[in-house]
Amino acid sequence: MLEEIRIGQLGVIDSSRLELGPGLTVITGETGAGKTMVVTALGLLLGGRADSGMVRTGAAHARVEGVVDASGLAGFASAVDEAGGEVEDGHVVLARNVASEGRSRAWVGGASVPVSRLAEVAEPLVAVHGQSDQHRLLRHRAQREALDRFGGEPVLALVSAYAALHARLEATERELDEVVASARERAREADLLRFGLGEIEAVDPKPGEDAQLAADEARLGYAEELRTAAEGAREALSSESGDPDALAAASAARTLLESVRAHDADAGALADRLAEITYLLSDLAADVASYAAGVDADPARLAATSERRAALTALTRKYGETAEDVLAWAETSAARLLDLDGTDERIETLREQQRSLRAELGEVALSLSAARSEAATRLATEVTAELSLLAMPHARLEVTVSQHEVDAPAGEPSGSPLEVGRRWLRHNASGVDEVELLLAANTGSEPRPLHKGASGGELSRVMLALEVALAGTSPVPTFVFDEVDAGVGGSAAVEIGRRLAQLARTAQVLVVTHLPQVAAYADRHVLVEKASDGSVTSSGLTVLDEAARERELSRMLAGLAESDTALAHARELLEVAAPARALA
Repeated sequence: MLEEIRIGQLGVIDSSRLELGPGLTVITGETGAGKTMVVTALGLLLGGRADSGMVRTGAAHARVEGVVDASGLAGFASAVDEAGGEVEDGHVVLARNVASEGRSRAWVGGASVPVSRLAEVAEPLVAVHGQSDQHRLLRHRAQREALDRFGGEPVLALVSAYAALHARLEATERELDEVVASARERAREADLLRFGLGEIEAVDPKPGEDAQLAADEARLGYAEELRTAAEGAREALSSESGDPDALAAASAARTLLESVRAHDADAGALADRLAEITYLLSDLAADVASYAAGVDADPARLAATSERRAALTALTRKYGETAEDVLAWAETSAARLLDLDGTDERIETLREQQRSLRAELGEVALSLSAARSEAATRLATEVTAELSLLAMPHARLEVTVSQHEVDAPAGEPSGSPLEVGRRWLRHNASGVDEVELLLAANTGSEPRPLHKGASGGELSRVMLALEVALAGTSPVPTFVFDEVDAGVGGSAAVEIGRRLAQLARTAQVLVVTHLPQVAAYADRHVLVEKASDGSVTSSGLTVLDEAARERELSRMLAGLAESDTALAHARELLEVAAPARALA
């Protein structure tokens, strides 16, 4: 709900602050005083178009600020947060600057944002109905949503069920298109995987085999060199030809030290160590001899090893750095091949899901169309009855629920029309229905779309009648009506005031009016006063007390603020309207 509006240097308004509250607030004043500037200010806060002509003469820029009570408006608070703004103590400040050269800036909760973002955040807050405004309920989408809300839970439940099914159908058809479109590509991928897996299966590598084969090939390729070196080492350790060797030298050293053991313990310790070395040299000489005897110089084995290693190298060039990597690729590719080989089955499964979802969606669409048609009849009856009380006794509103029928498609391609009750219809996420409000303003005239079938004043009253009928179902917390009473008077004006008060029981309502019969029903009366210093005209906003209200209503009735007769009539109007006020 809007709690406060601050206006500076906008049109004829120099600087004004207007506190708002629940219920019905009316704005009155002399012609040209600037009443419509309040509506203009609201339009700027909603992201409306701005131009330099709005800026007060001589001022650098115009500024409008609005304080919004965000309590109970979770969606609005989330939108503010997403825009980078802050909700402070449950309140949000929206602001708009219009420079004299035409540039415009906007803020949401203290964060500078594009004007388009301000419009997105603020649009759900206020519905403005004026003779020159873009009316929310003139859009076909808004008309459909209004009808759904009027239909209540039975319609809204079907809308929700339809939307969920439609989302599932879109996801299924999107996946089906992707699978079908990639079928050839998947077939090529499957062939490549089969070839690779076949190569790996033919070689049948083992973990670590590539490293082992490399070692075997190196040993077999240098067998003669290895044997020669081993035999030479054995001869140096323990000679069979009687030549000096390491074992004989160590034994001789040990014998010498043993001979003096009795004279020095350290010499005995060295002799013991040499004894250990002698045993080690003896064992080592035996091992070297065994190694030399075991060196294999078999050319056939070398060729087989080299061939096996070449086969593994061919695999590692394609499928991984090591044998382990090749085996891991084979495992992953086998799983992928199973998935690819199931493409035909997946396509058939998706097509079956598509057929099932389309059949179920068609049934829900049929029920939704029937529920909307029933609600449309009731809404048209209620609004037509309201119009008869708003000085439009011969007006008739029709709410049409129609569908766009097309030829049956060949097969069931994605996004194709939906079969509903043996008819093929266009469809979207909201259903198969096109909802439109039509107005026949006079007896014998053909109903026409709202924006074509009504004058500005008539359109404002149609909007009021619709809002009254939709009261309690609309998510918009604030309604603004500019000159909703244009072209009416007398008892019709009284009914307009009563209907506005009725609407104000469930929403905040702000009305710019020139009729005292309407103003009498207000919970808060704001006067726009014009003052002049001879060169500059300025307007201010004043909330009137009871005595001031009587004087203003007297002026509106007779053009005389102090006329006793007019004052008496004003008091009578206030007394008659008092019980019907929203905050009474």
